[in-house]
Amino acid sequence: MTIYDLHAHSDFSDGVLPPRAVVARAKLCGVDVLALTDHDSVAGLDAACDAAREHDLTLIPGVEISVTWEKYLVHILGLCVDRTNATLLHGLARLQAIREQRAQQMAQRLEKHGMPDALAGAFRHAPNGLVTRRHFALYMVELGIAPTLPKIFERYLRPSKPGYVATQWVALQEAVSWINAAGGVAVVAHPQRYDMSATTRRRLMEQFSAHGGAGIEVVCGDSAPDVVHSSAALAERFGLLASVGSDFHDPASRWTGLGQLTALPPNVQPIWSHARFRG
Repeated sequence: MTIYDLHAHSDFSDGVLPPRAVVARAKLCGVDVLALTDHDSVAGLDAACDAAREHDLTLIPGVEISVTWEKYLVHILGLCVDRTNATLLHGLARLQAIREQRAQQMAQRLEKHGMPDALAGAFRHAPNGLVTRRHFALYMVELGIAPTLPKIFERYLRPSKPGYVATQWVALQEAVSWINAAGGVAVVAHPQRYDMSATTRRRLMEQFSAHGGAGIEVVCGDSAPDVVHSSAALAERFGLLASVGSDFHDPASRWTGLGQLTALPPNVQPIWSHARFRG
């Protein structure tokens, strides 16, 4: 049986390992087909593709795009994208500029709360230059402000907390159009994690499908059976293909082990049945 893991991060966004190490670890974990899906960046894909050839593993070029839909931050995966596509690269450059501005604003807020050199500290933990909240959190743990990343997020980096900056990302339709322009397959990541009602979630899926979206992540990380069931029901209702992914960031996390995923329910059609996975 082929083992798929279609959602993983490297240190080109907020993951811990370089792309080559993510691929090597995936191979050790028994993964046959891996998608590297860094936040708003495809910069790690060349190294990941090289490593995949060395380890006899199939690498799916991917990306995870930040979207503002209504009042919610939603993540849209692009799988099987052409990482050289001009439309996609132009869009990702916009998002990276937004991220840079957000990082500066976060640093200013955190410095007002007694955290010196916050931006420089975050950059020390971001070897490839894309700064995320996690990088600020790592610096704050280093300063001894709190002992763990979850504590830092809880106290400083979540909505309404001192270091949080509300951000306007790109529209849902834009993100899907970039992925489709790059010959990719658009997938809603971890749909049950968004703090929205079931009615709102259905409206999201309806609009996503209408804009040309193709799939939904039915299994993500250690998804509980009720979460898998709810996501599978959305896939059926809106005619979407079902994806699976660990959302891997850190080998120290037992919740997001590469390839450690439950099987898809039998009532959904897997995303790898899409023609792009056969091309």
